[in-house]
Amino acid sequence: MDVRSSLGEFLQAKRARLRPGDVGLPRYGDRRRVPGLRREELAMLAGVSAGYYARLEQGLSLHASREVLDAIAGAMRLTAAEREHLHVLSSLAGHRVNPAPPPTEHAAAGLNALLAAMPGVPALVTGRRNDVLAWNRAGHALFAGHLPVTAPDHPDTRPNLSRMVFLDAHTRGLYRDWERKARAVVGNLRAMTARNPGDTGLAALVGELAIESPDFARLWAEHTVTPCGSDVYELAHPLVGDLTVTQNTLTVTQEPHQSLITITAEAGSSSAAALTMLRQACGG
Repeated sequence: MDVRSSLGEFLQAKRARLRPGDVGLPRYGDRRRVPGLRREELAMLAGVSAGYYARLEQGLSLHASREVLDAIAGAMRLTAAEREHLHVLSSLAGHRVNPAPPPTEHAAAGLNALLAAMPGVPALVTGRRNDVLAWNRAGHALFAGHLPVTAPDHPDTRPNLSRMVFLDAHTRGLYRDWERKARAVVGNLRAMTARNPGDTGLAALVGELAIESPDFARLWAEHTVTPCGSDVYELAHPLVGDLTVTQNTLTVTQEPHQSLITITAEAGSSSAAALTMLRQACGG
């Protein structure tokens, strides 16, 4: 990962999405040679010189102060997640990143027992590259019934949630609004690459998806950053039909790069009944 170019590309992408009217600037005529705001306009809104801002985009100015970055974030109307991402990229820009082979990951101690103790709740554990490190039977049946239930036990061939969303027809068909899910996956992967700039496995995953999936390449170019938290999805499951579920993603305290993902449905709803049917069908 070239951190300097990543910072510049992020700033350029966020500047390009803004129009003069979005930030209260007058618009003169209909023709602009560049999409979005000009560098000079963004610099004026942020209260910095146009030359300094240009050097930031070009990766020539390092160690921008927190105050300057916050001013730029405010001018760009960045979300809280995008603002944090900007700070992460800036903090790395002045440091040499040494590529390192990805370490073999295993689910944190106690998580397999936790998954087994909640058979009625589809759940899985993911690692620093969105690899599935473990899942319970209900989680396997909901997301990947077409794969062996033992798939996470083999580090070299583990399922990867990002890869599944873009390259696996079963997973793609699972989401009614696939585009929204895809954007969330890309936004999370974008944040992962900034937090782990030397992870060659993560870089290889991004490269693979960009080559194999035009949709991924299109969304990756938008530089969207999306935090994992709680979200509602409408699913079309091949065994139990349509259901609406809430996905919660929790950070594992003893292994901050790992996440526990749980799926629930509103009590008494047809979706809750569908999850019960799925659990019974998979013997959970």
